[in-house]
Amino acid sequence: MVRTRVAHVDIAPLMALLAFVLALPAQTTRSQTAEQIISKAEDLVKGTSCKGSFTMTVVTPSYTRTVKMDSWWVGNEKALIIVRYPKKEEGNKTLKIGNELWSYLKNTETTIKLPPSMMLQSWNGSDFTNDDLVRESSLSKDYRQTIVRLDTVQGERCWVIELLPKPEAPVVWGKILYAVRQSDNLPAWQDYFDERGTLMRRMQFGDYRIMGGRKIPATWAMLNMTKDGHRTELEINSMQFDVPISDRMFSYRELEKRE
Repeated sequence: MVRTRVAHVDIAPLMALLAFVLALPAQTTRSQTAEQIISKAEDLVKGTSCKGSFTMTVVTPSYTRTVKMDSWWVGNEKALIIVRYPKKEEGNKTLKIGNELWSYLKNTETTIKLPPSMMLQSWNGSDFTNDDLVRESSLSKDYRQTIVRLDTVQGERCWVIELLPKPEAPVVWGKILYAVRQSDNLPAWQDYFDERGTLMRRMQFGDYRIMGGRKIPATWAMLNMTKDGHRTELEINSMQFDVPISDRMFSYRELEKRE
């Protein structure tokens, strides 16, 4: 009788390798780089140009206030925001052209040019900054991007991308973590850290639905992580994308035009 000797194979290293491959960030499984994911996510919620109406609710432990506004944007270069409510703020405007920013107060007919240092100041007492609303900075251009892990948000598998500022970029965040849904490339949440690594605020997206012919998150909630009970909720009431907008809309004359 001929006996066949069966060699013993240690499969532990193979199992470890398999587990490692399955845990790899999704750029290997969906063939998208971090840069492509961020660029697509930003384009889906911005477009080359857009206009819309919004309701902003500022919540603090001592009060809640609501602001309604109309906004127009052309990329990251031009923006105009006009407050429609409350009555005492109706007609107030914020205008951005290039890297210049102005604020117009209708009641006093005063126009103030804001210095670049004001970009990260609160917009109208909210937890959003001037930069958030007029889109001065560009995640795609100002940050290096790396997929660092996966996450699940409301049942949706997401890439989590770390954004670190480029040395020459005019930004103040030391780091941003950005979760993007794999199913539709839409944002799920964003965490903003200062230069010391402290989490300063968190943006949560929700209520995904069709607006202006594309699917977008209709609610954006900015949570202040350094002040308990402070948050600002932004609801998109309507939005149109890739629409023609006259340059006249983004002019000094339009800023001071009484409506």
